[in-house]
Amino acid sequence: MNKLLSFLKYVLLLGVSAFLMWYALKELDFQKMWAEFQNADYGWVMVSVLMGVLAYLSRAMRWQMQIRPTGHNPPLRNTYNAMMVGYVANLVLPRMGEVMRCTMLRRSDNVPINTGFGTVIAERIIDMVMLLLVVGLTFLIEFGRIRDFFLSLFTDKYTNLEQSISSLYWAFWVILILTTAMLFIGLRYLSLLRKNVYFRKAVRFAKGMLKGVFSITKLENQPAFWGHTVFVWLMYYGMSLAVFYALPATAGLGWGAALSVLLAGTLGMAAPVQGGIGVYHLMVQATLLLYGVPKEAGMAYALLAHTSQTLLVVVMGVISFMASMLGRSKQVTQQSHTSVNAHELKR
Repeated sequence: MNKLLSFLKYVLLLGVSAFLMWYALKELDFQKMWAEFQNADYGWVMVSVLMGVLAYLSRAMRWQMQIRPTGHNPPLRNTYNAMMVGYVANLVLPRMGEVMRCTMLRRSDNVPINTGFGTVIAERIIDMVMLLLVVGLTFLIEFGRIRDFFLSLFTDKYTNLEQSISSLYWAFWVILILTTAMLFIGLRYLSLLRKNVYFRKAVRFAKGMLKGVFSITKLENQPAFWGHTVFVWLMYYGMSLAVFYALPATAGLGWGAALSVLLAGTLGMAAPVQGGIGVYHLMVQATLLLYGVPKEAGMAYALLAHTSQTLLVVVMGVISFMASMLGRSKQVTQQSHTSVNAHELKR
């Protein structure tokens, strides 16, 4: 049943991505867009890809730093391999990658899945903080251009602001009442719950996950950790800027425009569809329209930026998967030789 639900979810999300891509491309002049690709300077695309490689390496080093305070010390190659395989898994089914990377690290270095998952949650929280900083910086620098665009998105989604606030108000009180009721019932029957096997397992899992979440408070080198965080986002920004120079229509855009595209692209990639396909392209194309870039050129930019990075993730992820499998087989072989030698010594 679970496999069927996962398959249906995959098909549904893939269908949504396909529809969004069709919608993004249906009114474009393909001859003009093809001309953009023919005139592109792919050297700048390779610069963007190189920045992506550096960003992933930095993220792997940062994740390794998060795991160490939990009492485990996986080598960088294992954290990198697990992370890249997780990114590939996200291209197949969104959010599956987080579970996949923690599972791989459990197999290679015996890091508990709940602890690893806690470090991933902390990583996502940090990325959210950085995204909020990007939002603030973008609005500060490019407010005049992006104001109408984001206000139109807001008014389209919330046609009646008072009704939306009222709905949020009631939702808040319903959640508060339900949470209070659950806490009251839990405290009232706590002694009985402690005798329940599944409750004890859930408590142990939650403790391990919180251990991973709060590992960032016990880092050995805080400046290096936050340095990696800033470096990763600088690389993301550089990737957006580098592809600008690849196309004649976007080569003249400034640093502020790259910041707007970074924001739009990040929001598009966060959509719950495979690799942000469709959503990313629509968001980036709409943002570039604000800077006077034609639809065809804007879509050409989105396709170049997204496709190059997706291919990078696939290639690096496949290599990481093969490397991890080879490492696993060597580990099993060494363990078998060790057991055989120990058996011979006993004889």
